[in-house]
Amino acid sequence: MPTRLPSFWIKVALALGLVLGADLLFVGALGAGLNLGLFSLAFAAALGLSNPAIRRHRLALIALTAAGLLAALQIERASVLGWLLFALALAVAALAPRAPAGDDGWRWAQRLVAGGVKALIGPALDLRALLKARARRGPVKIAVAIVGALLPLVGGAVFLGLFAAANPVIEAQLGAIYLGEPDPPRLIFWAVVGVVVWAVLRPRGLRRTFRTPGLDGDLDIPGVTTASVAVSLALFNLIFAVQNALDIAFLWSGAGLPPGVTFADYAHRGAYPLIATAILAGLFVLAFLRPGSASAGSRGVRMLVTVWIAQNLFLVASTALRTLDYIDAYSLTRMRLAALLWMALVALGLVLITWRLLRAKSAGWLINANLLAAGLVLAACSVVDLGSIAAAWNVRHAREVGGRGVNLDLCYMRSLGGAAVVPLTRIEHGGYDPAFLERVAFTRRVLMAEVAERQADWRSWRWRDARRIAWAELNVYETPAMPDLRGRDCHGYLRPAAAPPLTPTPNPGT
Repeated sequence: MPTRLPSFWIKVALALGLVLGADLLFVGALGAGLNLGLFSLAFAAALGLSNPAIRRHRLALIALTAAGLLAALQIERASVLGWLLFALALAVAALAPRAPAGDDGWRWAQRLVAGGVKALIGPALDLRALLKARARRGPVKIAVAIVGALLPLVGGAVFLGLFAAANPVIEAQLGAIYLGEPDPPRLIFWAVVGVVVWAVLRPRGLRRTFRTPGLDGDLDIPGVTTASVAVSLALFNLIFAVQNALDIAFLWSGAGLPPGVTFADYAHRGAYPLIATAILAGLFVLAFLRPGSASAGSRGVRMLVTVWIAQNLFLVASTALRTLDYIDAYSLTRMRLAALLWMALVALGLVLITWRLLRAKSAGWLINANLLAAGLVLAACSVVDLGSIAAAWNVRHAREVGGRGVNLDLCYMRSLGGAAVVPLTRIEHGGYDPAFLERVAFTRRVLMAEVAERQADWRSWRWRDARRIAWAELNVYETPAMPDLRGRDCHGYLRPAAAPPLTPTPNPGT
């Protein structure tokens, strides 16, 4: 507990303000949008105001700036990934002033995990320290402090009450936060927000962190010698050569497959196991060919591992081609796009591992390089809507519009929400089958109505969805209105009419 009590009470006031703001912005909202962006911006501003050291620390200032940009991004397009990156940047900004310069990702991971765990008991520790500090100040000073704390609270309440009487908007907003009967879920929400906010305003990291696990020198395992590693690499190269030769024959050159094996099975079945194979290859190099070890110093072993990594890269390329062929034959989804990005990261990781081996780079360099690559990809995914890319691709390649893919899956398009509004609207201007266009129009109307309903609540408003709806309205000359969902399924097909109830035939003998 610091002795600078004014700074402490400023943080208390900011924390209470953020909890109140979270209640106004999130409780009862239809979704995340403008509310998440405004709260995130206020959160970042509160940290910058309450901790002047952040503004004087280079890494902390960079992290706080990144947090501000990610917070503003939530107004344009709210996403879980974007907010998690915002929270990570904010945590780095809060902890950076107390962290030694030049720490790698491994030490920062320890610091962030420890800060998250300590956040659970942080309020209790601060309360105990505050009570001890008050006891030492004596009753007179305590009374003075209480009066000093009550003055802004009472004065603020008086002026707020006067403004509420004069302004119906302020009165309505104050009425919205009235709890009435005890509301346990709302109290839990307050507690969770309060703990998260306090953990950032009063961060608790680690004074000492463990260094990066030893990834240099010989691995002391009985039987693991330079000869055994060389033989293993030779065998691995042979096995990988067989797999890569089959991919060249059947996947890259288009040769005929054996009877009973379809191209779809060959393309789709091996995608994820082959990526697991590449990851295991990287772990093998990290474990048994560490810089400074006898195995890494052998020229023959270095040649074998270079060839093996090259084979792994070709294997990853073949896996990506399998996924692309599968997408071309069927459809594109957000998960398949994410899988392609993951494959690219795996390939880059293999290249970095090999570069570290050949150039004797440190383990910290390897960790930081991989974290940087992953961070850039995740940041790009928080800006770019993968669902919009998938929707546009599926529309262009749908069989109904002359593409080589399968029929357009309108059920999946509906699951994409606002991301599918613009691609579906483009179809309606084409001269395609009227029945297909009718199903597309139905799906587009459902999506526009769902998005418009969420946009009607200012707290869940999203700038990107607003632009999508405005574009669709200009191109189909329709305002969002929910069609009757009872008569069609998610593909837009008419449901069969219910059979009329059977009327009993009168019995002539009765």
